[in-house]
Amino acid sequence: MPVSWPRALGIAALGAALALLPAHVLYGFTVDDALIPARYATHVARGLGYRWNAHGPITDAVTPLGFPYLLTPFAARGPLDALVAAKLLGLLAWTAAAALLAVTIDRASSSRARWSALVMLPASAPLAAWSVAGLETGLATALVSIAVCLVALGRGWSAVFPLGLAAALRPELLPFVLVVAITPPPGERMRLGRVDVFRAALAAAPFFLVVAIRLAVFGRPTPLAVLAKPSDPWLGAKYALACFLLTGPLALVAPRALLRTTPFVRGLVLAVAVHFAAVAVAGGDWMPLSRLVVPVLPAVILAAAHLASVADARMTAARVALALAGELFVMIKIGPVAARVGADRTALVRELGPALEGARVVASLDAGWVGAATEANIVDLAGLTDPAIAALPGGHTTKRIAPAMLDARGVDTLVLLLAPGARVETPWTASIFDRGVEARIARFPDMASSFVVTAESRVPGLPYVVLRRRADATRDVTGEAP
Repeated sequence: MPVSWPRALGIAALGAALALLPAHVLYGFTVDDALIPARYATHVARGLGYRWNAHGPITDAVTPLGFPYLLTPFAARGPLDALVAAKLLGLLAWTAAAALLAVTIDRASSSRARWSALVMLPASAPLAAWSVAGLETGLATALVSIAVCLVALGRGWSAVFPLGLAAALRPELLPFVLVVAITPPPGERMRLGRVDVFRAALAAAPFFLVVAIRLAVFGRPTPLAVLAKPSDPWLGAKYALACFLLTGPLALVAPRALLRTTPFVRGLVLAVAVHFAAVAVAGGDWMPLSRLVVPVLPAVILAAAHLASVADARMTAARVALALAGELFVMIKIGPVAARVGADRTALVRELGPALEGARVVASLDAGWVGAATEANIVDLAGLTDPAIAALPGGHTTKRIAPAMLDARGVDTLVLLLAPGARVETPWTASIFDRGVEARIARFPDMASSFVVTAESRVPGLPYVVLRRRADATRDVTGEAP
């Protein structure tokens, strides 16, 4: 089919606009973990190296190894500036990929029904929010989108590079990448010859290169997050099911249409199914808005467009309507709350930052925003940046921290989160805390006499408390008074 450049540019502009509009609405979304690579980038920019703490050891706290280096040129003034750069990088990458996705759908067939799938793009809160969250998800999503579009356009070898980068950024994408790498373009039969195996091996190579680097530098093949957040396949299965119902894959439940469509579409649907299974095995995720399945949602939209071209119009309308219902539920129910996260985190940094001045070592479960608020050493109670804590029993909010560990690290400041609706009691150790490790710390011996409340957050819904160690309460590592 000859290319009509005016039409292609118009369709590309439409795809970009459909991605930009919801991203603009949800631009305020982020997560605390986004400030972890931002702090690493700040230290690299200041010549301190790839470190969580300025004078601490090199640690593997960022799942997409090397991602902080992309932010380094913008990070000299601090983590918040690095976060802004990460948000814009994700937004630009996803907007460009959405433009290509729209052009690819336009070339999928001559059926008008193909456009029904594109309405899923602006309705997706996960796609929009994670493109601007400040993590690598926006980049991974753009890379996957570009790759599946290249395969759809008959350029399978060109897809190898973005597929490999996507798997290097997000390890759980490897099974998806392998399936897409052997999927034939429209019009060709499915085959698994030596060329296809070689293409899949090339696509997987960046993933294994990252594994090798991790083994050489950090002594383990996986990032600290895997150790800090133990996998629970049962929770992962529930997570994957919820994502399936709410993010759009319902539009692919079309058995008859799948039998009539091309091997390309069947391969794309299989790749999506394999990815959801991989996410379930990985144990899901604690972050909101279906983060782990977001990178494959462009493949869902592209496959749905192809299916709409061969399926019964009424069945297509019903499937797309079900998919949209799930997406709109998330957009309406969670979208407004998600859009306020960034502003709330910035407010915390500005409000409680002064209370952390002079601190040398701060312990907190929410290391991201705390690390943006102070240059002090941060003891990450979740273990995401700390190998010793990551290896402790418990989940990332219930690590079995011992009193001697806080003393050995020289912790002089605590930042703890109260439970919703709770307030600081007298003594403060009688307060109700939100997470297990914080409640555990409050039960340590002599905590009420060793630490005093110096500040409380007034940010709605985020009742953090800052506690400083009394000058006369210093203990040695055995927990005994000197």
